[in-house]
Amino acid sequence: MNARGQVAERLLAPAGLPALNVSPAEVARARELAVRHGMTREHPVDLTDPVITRVERFAAEGDRPAVTDATRSLSYAGLAAEARRLATVLERAGVEPGTVVGVGGARCATVISAFLAIELIGALYVPADETWPAARVRDVLTQAGARVLVTVDQGEPAPALLAGAAEAGCEIIRAERADTCEPWPGEPRLHALDQPRYVLFTSGSTGTPKGAVVEHQGMINHLYAKIVDLEMTPADVLAQTAPLGFDISVWQMLCPLLLGGRVDVIGDDVGHDPMAFARAVDEQGITIVELVPTMVRHLLDDLTGAPAHSLGGLRWMIATGEELPAELSRRWLEAMPHARLLNAYGPTECSDDVTHHTVTAKDLELLRLPIGTPIVNTQLYVLRNEDDGTWSACDIGETGELFVGGVCVGRGYLGDHERTREAFYSDPFERTPSGRLYRTGDAVRLLSPSASGAGVPTLQYLGRVDRQVKIAGVRMELGEIEAVLQRHPGVGAAAVVVHEYPVNPASPVSPASPVSPASPVSPASPVSPASVADR
Repeated sequence: MNARGQVAERLLAPAGLPALNVSPAEVARARELAVRHGMTREHPVDLTDPVITRVERFAAEGDRPAVTDATRSLSYAGLAAEARRLATVLERAGVEPGTVVGVGGARCATVISAFLAIELIGALYVPADETWPAARVRDVLTQAGARVLVTVDQGEPAPALLAGAAEAGCEIIRAERADTCEPWPGEPRLHALDQPRYVLFTSGSTGTPKGAVVEHQGMINHLYAKIVDLEMTPADVLAQTAPLGFDISVWQMLCPLLLGGRVDVIGDDVGHDPMAFARAVDEQGITIVELVPTMVRHLLDDLTGAPAHSLGGLRWMIATGEELPAELSRRWLEAMPHARLLNAYGPTECSDDVTHHTVTAKDLELLRLPIGTPIVNTQLYVLRNEDDGTWSACDIGETGELFVGGVCVGRGYLGDHERTREAFYSDPFERTPSGRLYRTGDAVRLLSPSASGAGVPTLQYLGRVDRQVKIAGVRMELGEIEAVLQRHPGVGAAAVVVHEYPVNPASPVSPASPVSPASPVSPASPVSPASVADR
């Protein structure tokens, strides 16, 4: 049996997905509400080209720069040639369509070449970060079923990376072996738009990581969603700052390559030093940066007293990975009025971000910022789980759980049918290219057009549904309390947990209403995130 067949066997077939317990009437209502409130968005995108095809077209047009890192710069022609030489090495190692290929080491230009080589062969990319312990490397490569690990470091790879790969039974290939190889001569092996393109491992509540499989069409759609919403041009330079194991690393590596722009790979030595990072942004002409809010805060803290022109060429700051506090947004808008702030939200299982929201001064009136509206070719539904186990659609102002449909929805978890069935459903609302619906586990509500700076209905993130607790019969959202605490100027970050104590008969909390996890918030609750979020 070939590798492609083995991967297919480890993915749950569409027929095996569960049906969402929702009535035909609620299906129609949810569809109507999503259309009315702008939670569905269609946009023409050509999903047929692999990224390497675009790279080779630009390579034929001139010697423009494609990727730079701390040690070298690759033109589009140089990037395409390096990818094809690496593809030759992979094919000699027995890699074929559907084989899972690990790529490990520090982020650098070679990682991008390796990704494109894997795309040429029609294989699947799975990253292994150089900072991971050997056990994590072993678990990820073993669960992914990786056959080889390509190491991209110019010197000796991290010992933990080598040890983990050896324990996983992977052949270790040094990328530098490709330097003396002839370029692979074939056409990119894209067999279908739903062909799996990469596997990224997310944390599992059981302690075992889950390998989320993303298709070619979902990946390409997300790249174009960024191009559309950020109004990107060939003049843009995107900073590649994310560790390889994070989903945002994929679009940071590839997105500018679709339109002739440049990727600037920022190493940890610069990325972890806010002032050095700011200098790199200025010196390299970087126009788009994506950071977690914690790093945005450090950047603003260290820029106090810096030259007035610092980050002067920046067009966009994208905040992702953590909830973006309103007070931090206020600081950014005041300090960097020339650089727009984008709040991005999305799960790895749906090809990265599924919503975008450009933050405005009006948004700062809210306790929690909007996460926005859907990216292109994505459908979003806010559903409430009723007491009888059925799901019903939520209108503006009502709190429910976010479900995602559309081309972005991935294939599920590799080799884990049980956890796939817990989060993925057959889509009852639309005939979408994926045919799947993803349950995010996130509590959200729709804000009215007048509630935020967008002027259209937008989504507001309220926290994980499994972080809702019930105290004295009242459902409370711990993330809501954290947001209130973080508005105090003396609080940089906050985490709220619930502790159970023996019940005192004199206490207002009775034995009949202990502190306990709660189901998703119902509008009937006496206190809910929907009733306090705008105070």
